[in-house]
Amino acid sequence: MMEKAHAKYERLIARCKSLPPTPTAVAHPCDEGSLTAAVDAAKAGLIAPILVGPGARIKEVAAKAGLDISGYPLVEAAFSQDSADKAVAEVRAGRAEALMKGSLHTDELMSAVVKRDTGLRTARRISHCFVMDVPGRTDALIITDAAVNIAPTLKDKVHIAQNAIDLAHDLGSPEVRVAILSAMETVNPDVPSTLEAAALCKMADRGQITGGVLDGPLALDNAISPEAAKIKKIESPVAGRANVLLVPDLEAGNMLAKSLTFLAGADAAGIVLGARVPIILTSRADSLIARMASCAVASLVAAARRSSSAKAVG
Repeated sequence: MMEKAHAKYERLIARCKSLPPTPTAVAHPCDEGSLTAAVDAAKAGLIAPILVGPGARIKEVAAKAGLDISGYPLVEAAFSQDSADKAVAEVRAGRAEALMKGSLHTDELMSAVVKRDTGLRTARRISHCFVMDVPGRTDALIITDAAVNIAPTLKDKVHIAQNAIDLAHDLGSPEVRVAILSAMETVNPDVPSTLEAAALCKMADRGQITGGVLDGPLALDNAISPEAAKIKKIESPVAGRANVLLVPDLEAGNMLAKSLTFLAGADAAGIVLGARVPIILTSRADSLIARMASCAVASLVAAARRSSSAKAVG
């Protein structure tokens, strides 16, 4: 039976009802779309926004859009890069537990995040995950990395895989099944992505990647279709049942995610991981439910980190 549209996202949002709103620094919400997204997420109880940007301009946008922002803190910033730097500073000061992109360019926000002395870097490689609500699938499908790492190395892919596995657990997946994608399901020395897939699987066997079951190389069809995996005689706990797809590079991931969005009617919530806090990346083309889902994902990740920190202190 086909599940109703957006049911997977609605479940994610519902899981946040028992959580306090996540204090979130919203960098440069200077157009109607980005400011509305922040206000709507706040009304839904997902985030507690801290608006960072030119105050007069933000208030003008709010007035034109009929948005009441009087209850939200506003940190003055002169221009978009200044907004990014000051939003990151809110996180470093402990006043925000998540970061949200406004109407500035992604590169501007991420340049502030990765600054060595004033940014939010950790030992992990920063990577992006799409949490896809694909019609006809029971669970959300994570695709990584389709937005940050252009041509990731094997070392980068270890971090990309681990970030995605941790995210899947934060979102409530009891079993994380990672398919490392290529154009084929056999190791071919002439196709580097197949060699990296094999190496990643062995690294998981040796405990260098934890918390999930990895298999690869796998082509897309035998990663998500039980029938395709059966025809190819691939016996694996991942083949045909993957809930995380690790792509060879950004181009492949971006095209896969957008194909699902525009050809299969999927929605794509986006989150950046590997920094001190989750980073919400929304696009002007995102639907309202996708924007809400992105905030819900960040809220669940932030809650998991609070719980982990509390256990470490205890």
